[in-house]
Amino acid sequence: MNIAETLKFAIDLVAVLLLALGIKGLSKVRSAREANLLAAFAMALAVVGLIVNYLGTSGIAAEAWIWIIFGTVVGGCLGAITAQRVPMTSMPETVALFNGCGGMSSLLVAFGVAIFPTAAGAGEAGSAVVEDISIVVSVFVGSITFSGSIVAMAKLQGWLSTPPWMQSRVRHAVNIALAVMSLVAAIELGRRGDNVSALWLLVIGSGLLGIGVTLPIGGADMPVVISLLNSYSGVAAAAAGFVVGSQLLIVAGAMVGAAGLILTQVMCNGMNRSLVSVLFGGALGASAASGGGGEYKNITSCSAEECALTLEAAERVVIVPGYGLAVAQAQHTLREVTRALEAAGIEVTYAIHPVAGRMPGHMNVLLAEADVPYEQLKEMDVINPEFPATDVVLVLGANDVVNPQAKTDTSSPLYGMPVLDVQEARTVFVVKRGMSAGYSGIKNDLFELANTSMVFGDAKKVLGDLLVELKELGVGKKG
Repeated sequence: MNIAETLKFAIDLVAVLLLALGIKGLSKVRSAREANLLAAFAMALAVVGLIVNYLGTSGIAAEAWIWIIFGTVVGGCLGAITAQRVPMTSMPETVALFNGCGGMSSLLVAFGVAIFPTAAGAGEAGSAVVEDISIVVSVFVGSITFSGSIVAMAKLQGWLSTPPWMQSRVRHAVNIALAVMSLVAAIELGRRGDNVSALWLLVIGSGLLGIGVTLPIGGADMPVVISLLNSYSGVAAAAAGFVVGSQLLIVAGAMVGAAGLILTQVMCNGMNRSLVSVLFGGALGASAASGGGGEYKNITSCSAEECALTLEAAERVVIVPGYGLAVAQAQHTLREVTRALEAAGIEVTYAIHPVAGRMPGHMNVLLAEADVPYEQLKEMDVINPEFPATDVVLVLGANDVVNPQAKTDTSSPLYGMPVLDVQEARTVFVVKRGMSAGYSGIKNDLFELANTSMVFGDAKKVLGDLLVELKELGVGKKG
């Protein structure tokens, strides 16, 4: 081992440790921002280690360095621009796109080594077998991740909808045929690593399979899908690490894959749905017609002034954020309202459902952007027993995650899904633009309860009006 290789090994070791610390820090709201920066630094350090190793290698063409520098600069600039310009409402689509980019990167690495085997260097017979298997896994999983992530992004953005035939059993036959085609290509590629036709067949088959599996999945299941695709990108990266002999890529990919899989299970538990039902059961909203439908008959609406009067007399208030809050970009206005309530001695907490929004942790990120103290964020299992002792619940853009049908209506597709028991509070205010259903397309019985009042309007405008009313009542100036 020469000096360059020794230095690269040391740099990779430090990068792996920093990445592990970064991923661990992401589990806490307080440390998430610093942890993300730490993980980004670890990846930058890994790139430096790779360049250092190549500096000590003879025979690297000047053209290769041009491509390396070009890719680094262009990729870095695109990442920086994306981070600055993407609004919070488009963050789920961005995460899906990033997952797809990770899958495509692993695919291209394995594809390049398969076509140009000398690029990976000559190895022993045993290592050649590992490399061949790793190429197959990286191409297969990477292709599925890329195509599935692009479909998920397009569906979240509203560019793509599920074709009617995708809700029938025909899609299962198509997906099985694509899986068989991919399996045949994988076996042939594993038997003969230089079979370019089998390589292309594997790319096409697995890419179409990613589309076929993701396209029928509805918006209600999107948090699970994004989390699963994140896990896939980690698996593809780990396989690519075996292809090029990078210990860093293997460890980093394994950590991302494991973390994504654990999070996927958490999301499934939060929706009371198995992963199999999410992937092969189609959209949750597709079954809405079987139960839970109907028109609203007993709706009570009120103004921001009436809501403010009730909040003024409260001692304990719980905020339930949903995707509507993100769409309205109202998190900062909400923070001003809660500051006024807190200044008046009113206890304020936030109830976070694990699948609220369109990606795992969407509401946590949204509220952290508005500097909401992480101590005020309470998970569903913690906050549910506290609702009977709550004076006012303010639901902002959430729908399915507060639907009592999940516990009371056995015919509802939501039945059995863990939800926030907001109906147990003394008074519930629901801020919505209209009476449209949530992702599931199911009527929400909460809206017709005697202790529930609807405050119609854009969340940002309603909260702005509410803040004005609270100030006129002198809330926030007491004590």
